[in-house]
Amino acid sequence: MSTSQRKTPRASALSLAVLAAFASPSTSFADDEPPLPTEVIVITASPISALTWETDPRLPRQPVPASDGADYLKTVPGFSAVRNGGTNGDPVLRGMFGSRLNVLSNDGAMPGACPARMDNPLSYVSPETYDKLVVVKGPQTVLWGPGASAGTVRFERETPRFDEPGVHATGSLLAGAFGRADAVLDATAGFAQGYARLSANHAQADDYEDGDGKTVPSSWKKWNTDLALGWTPDADTVVEFSAGTGDGEARYAGRGMDGAQFRRQSYGLRLERKNLGPVLKSVKASVYYNLADHVMDNYTLREPNPMSSMPMPMAADVERRTQGGRVAVDWTAAGLALTSGIDALASRHRDRSAMGRGAYRDQPWATDAELRSVGVFTEGSWAIEARQRVVAGLRLDRAEATDKRQTTGMMAMPNPTAGQTRDETLKAGFLRYERELSTLPLGWYAGLGHTERMPDYWELFSADKGPAGAANAFAGLRPEKTTQLDVGAQYRSADWSAWVSAYAGRIADYILFSYGGGGMMGLTSTATNVDANIRGAEAGVELRPTPRWKLGGTLAYAWGENATSGQALPQMPPLEARFSARWDDGRWSFGTLLRAVAAQRRVALDQGNVVGRDLGASAGFVTLALNGGYRFDERLQLTAGVDNLFDRTYSEHLNLAGSADFGYPADPVRIHETGRNVWVKLNLSY
Repeated sequence: MSTSQRKTPRASALSLAVLAAFASPSTSFADDEPPLPTEVIVITASPISALTWETDPRLPRQPVPASDGADYLKTVPGFSAVRNGGTNGDPVLRGMFGSRLNVLSNDGAMPGACPARMDNPLSYVSPETYDKLVVVKGPQTVLWGPGASAGTVRFERETPRFDEPGVHATGSLLAGAFGRADAVLDATAGFAQGYARLSANHAQADDYEDGDGKTVPSSWKKWNTDLALGWTPDADTVVEFSAGTGDGEARYAGRGMDGAQFRRQSYGLRLERKNLGPVLKSVKASVYYNLADHVMDNYTLREPNPMSSMPMPMAADVERRTQGGRVAVDWTAAGLALTSGIDALASRHRDRSAMGRGAYRDQPWATDAELRSVGVFTEGSWAIEARQRVVAGLRLDRAEATDKRQTTGMMAMPNPTAGQTRDETLKAGFLRYERELSTLPLGWYAGLGHTERMPDYWELFSADKGPAGAANAFAGLRPEKTTQLDVGAQYRSADWSAWVSAYAGRIADYILFSYGGGGMMGLTSTATNVDANIRGAEAGVELRPTPRWKLGGTLAYAWGENATSGQALPQMPPLEARFSARWDDGRWSFGTLLRAVAAQRRVALDQGNVVGRDLGASAGFVTLALNGGYRFDERLQLTAGVDNLFDRTYSEHLNLAGSADFGYPADPVRIHETGRNVWVKLNLSY
């Protein structure tokens, strides 16, 4: 039976397993016995420093453990995603989308190949195979590439160290409603002079049902395997070679085609040398090669719709090869800590397509785009005195894009910019002041940042039309220029902590997509430049009334305005609040998560970005989730949960319109989210 035909009933047996897990006998603890170390189900995140969030993506999490990087990022206040069903949502930070958000895994870029971002960069990230997730919000760092006006996201694997020969391993198994099944293994063997690390996962799910019991086309399957071989001749040196591969498939309720292949190939080499002297502290260098080979078709996971714009079986194979590297040097002198370096990237995009099942394999590849950039950067902090410091950075990039298309559009018209290359010099910098009070455990910061962003592949090559008077988007789109003020404060004490982060920015030449047409010919898109104003804030509080109780809440709000027209900026997420409570005695743990999302009425109809558009106002909703866990010992832990406890029928504001292939009406209808969803997960370590 094909994935598109499978239907999985709500898992009553799984519900019984969860109840049995909660009812399992446990060893009683004396009041004076210290609790066993316990992991925390990740439901919110708080900053570790000004504008920087860090968490361990391997920790148990609610809602149900993430299928990809975008799903996981939604636990960080300020993040949302353009939803299109079960997996591969497109990440959005503070209402900003696409390459405004710089996404790296192991310091390498994996931008994806689909012109409509069906395989966005986080589609290729399995969060639980990484050790650390680091997020920097706003244009407040220059270390990790150009144009990151919304923020920077890094999924990292740390270097294992061994004093003597040994093996470390962790793994997890998960089962859930709607056919959800995950397996993760992370095993490292090593000795003082080296190590070998294997990270692998396999995950899948069937079509889910919404709160009304209606099936939503959303099945998916993914697997990844990565191997790292490291040489550590001493405590300050590491040379590591890594290689990885993966693949998957995904069925989409909101697209005319599905993802039949998400093949990934990755290679990397890095060198780190620390403690070089009193001034020169370290040198870090890395190079990477990433290849995304993505197949889209309308016949593997569905049947072609004879009434659609693609009535016959057809497929498109798109491939993007991205190579790059960086060198960074750390210096320290007279209270000044400085990181300087250079990075570069080269990306080639090509495609092939054909009518008929599997016919695309016989077609030649045609390269349509080449993109390159090289940049120099320096970022440092200066300790004015014990509780005050200034952080600043400067960056200069040279970016190029070459249009390799000979024809454009469905009618294959001659391309007026065929063979042309455009280049831009991009500037970025920021200045931030941070201070901690001596009388209170309170710190605050204020930073001003500016960055310029080259239009990305999707903006230059996927739009049907460009700005008025331009031959196309490649010829007419101007780089974005973002200037933003970020302010915030954080309070920490033994019993409670709180934080707030606010921003206000001006985006000159914001790249906006407008949509028209429809019917048999599909939507047409126009990309143009406007000016935009943005502002918003995130805040959080955490109370610890006793050692076993933790209460928390977060709030996130984003607002945007098209300053050129005076209308709302499209694709802005609504106000969202999360409230959590958790009890943990070191052996047992129980928790709850209440998510409340307001209605969004500030919209710009049929405007948005390359993959999403405003479909109209959306209703607010509230969902409740419960979780529990039992730690058998320091090596074995069982967690379980139920999401959307009351089986609410709801949809996210950032969403794709349901496809007519699956019976959605012609008027845009948002795709509903999962109904009541029960899951159980076993974590093991060795």
